[in-house]
Amino acid sequence: MPEYQSFGVIGFHSCDIQVGLKFLNGETDLIPSQNDWDWLGPGSYFWEQDPSRALQYATENSQGKQKNKKAAKIPFVIGSIIELGNCLNLVESTSLNILTESYNNLKNTMDKSGLPMPMNKGNNRSLDCAVIKYIHQANKDAGKPAYDTIRCAFPEGEEAFPGSMITSRLHIQLCVCNPACIKKYFLPRPVSKYNPYLLKDTPR
Repeated sequence: MPEYQSFGVIGFHSCDIQVGLKFLNGETDLIPSQNDWDWLGPGSYFWEQDPSRALQYATENSQGKQKNKKAAKIPFVIGSIIELGNCLNLVESTSLNILTESYNNLKNTMDKSGLPMPMNKGNNRSLDCAVIKYIHQANKDAGKPAYDTIRCAFPEGEEAFPGSMITSRLHIQLCVCNPACIKKYFLPRPVSKYNPYLLKDTPR
């Protein structure tokens, strides 16, 4: 299992303005996503070091271009300081080995049961989600510490230029499984850039 990683990172969460303001005012906390298509499994999702991408997602979500159970009415971005803790860090080799081993174990289990493996299709990451859930359950069954966070690079979008392995929406995403790892919320600055709707006279 990867070593405990005590350092913090800055993450940005896409949401509706009413929800975001409640976070900042301490009135509520994030509700973890539980969708079967969540590629890093259950948890609260953040864009690492990228408030612009968070705003882009919130805007597309409000326009119906990004799938979510409840679309944002007015796009909003909140910043967070996140301690990784016991992190399944999928940009390092040890965690990737765990991922591969867990996929093989899940496939063997499904084959023995005569059940089909979940499949990724477009934005529906059912296979990825199933493998991550299998890791969580395997740790629980073995009495191992639960993961606090999951961190992974995601090569989303088109190639950045012809022949490139870099994609136009490449990003690192964080899934926070343990809410205690979210140490602080803040309003990203400049406000006019990352939360332009906050400065407009819009109904809330």
